[in-house]
Amino acid sequence: MDTVGHWTCSLVFILTFMICPVLVQPIKSLPLVPFFTVWNAPTERCGTRYGIDLDLSVFDIIYNQNQTFVGSNVTIFYSDQLGLYPHYTQQNESVHGGVPQNCSLRAHLLQADSDIRKAIPERTFQGLAVVDWESWRPLWERNWASKEVYWQGSRELVRAKHPHWPPKQVEAQAIKDFEGAARAFMEETLLLGRAERPGGLWGFYGFPCCYNYQYKKNETYTGECPPLEVKRNNKLTWLWNASTALYPDIYLDLGLRGRDREILLYTRHRVLEGMRAREQVTLSPPSVIPYARIVYTYTLEFLSQDDLVHTIGESVALGAAGVVLWGDSLYARSKSTCKAVKDYLDTTLGQYIVNVTEAAFLCSKALCSSRGRCARRDPGSVAYLHLDPTLWVIIPRAELPGGPTEGPSYVVQRRARSGMGKRSSFTGPFKCQCFPGWKGDHCENPIPFNNST
Repeated sequence: MDTVGHWTCSLVFILTFMICPVLVQPIKSLPLVPFFTVWNAPTERCGTRYGIDLDLSVFDIIYNQNQTFVGSNVTIFYSDQLGLYPHYTQQNESVHGGVPQNCSLRAHLLQADSDIRKAIPERTFQGLAVVDWESWRPLWERNWASKEVYWQGSRELVRAKHPHWPPKQVEAQAIKDFEGAARAFMEETLLLGRAERPGGLWGFYGFPCCYNYQYKKNETYTGECPPLEVKRNNKLTWLWNASTALYPDIYLDLGLRGRDREILLYTRHRVLEGMRAREQVTLSPPSVIPYARIVYTYTLEFLSQDDLVHTIGESVALGAAGVVLWGDSLYARSKSTCKAVKDYLDTTLGQYIVNVTEAAFLCSKALCSSRGRCARRDPGSVAYLHLDPTLWVIIPRAELPGGPTEGPSYVVQRRARSGMGKRSSFTGPFKCQCFPGWKGDHCENPIPFNNST
């Protein structure tokens, strides 16, 4: 692809120029950096069992100690790890009441408080705190197919209390009870997390969702979220307001392999829906941090260079604060899978992460006074935050003649005297999304603190 195909150009006379430090420790405040990438995969076994070191630090990727799901940088809470999550098993067996209106919210919050303190012992935690509850959705009409058991359970509770009510009245009350309790469970859980670990980026995985899966059967696919789903997402402003981060997913299934146009449109509108939800929060809008994978779902087939541009690159260009690279135990299943992951990290993925991260920092400095992140003026454009290959080069440290033997494996360097005085290529296509406390076209004006608010 033309936008990135030539940035790994040959080395000429260069001047070393590191833009930002490698992130081997938690960033002081994640929402206040132009872009970050989080590694969220249990790959510890690659090192301990197979002796294959995944040196993620060289790629500006933040990771937990021992590369686990829970740690000082990112913690993901699954359904059995945070409070008393009411749900049904795959065998339709009730757990904690089955439906949220049949479970004690107070008991749930008491248990959740204990779970948070155990999983995140440091009150100064400033990483990602992701709640992954996928058994039911908070809007009644979205619990279709296998989730219809939540409709049935809700109706049964109403019928038990009011055996003589007509079906229409039962349905209306069941919807009211379910949605009210679902909101309370999700909203209060986030507020508890924010109270206990106020520096964390709290949010639910998969929200907002665009439901733009029509690429599977539509030859005129636009990628846009169906109007009905946008309308439904508008009912979830309470969730956006309770969150300090939004975590939509941009996973690619194998059916999208080789379909560059569909991948681009699919990702673009999923991220844009996150940005739209963010704008519905007037006080401290949450960060948008998409969940991505480096492979197609349920495979170990790695994404191509163009796929990375259309997922990670698209997210950066649209103003996402960062990206979470999620993976499962399949990565560390064997020595060969560990080697495959390492090879991909050491080549395709690693260099691209360095590229977009450095470009995001450069744009922030040039356009936003280092007090904001860059986002496309026109979301539908093909402008990307990539380093200009006529000005910059990314090379392995090992190839530096007489260079230091320690430090990151890749170094960003500027070509001597190239482009000196040249206007920033970011100026036209991008605008600033200012960090909290700043405003203005270039984030040059501080926002006065109001003690009354």
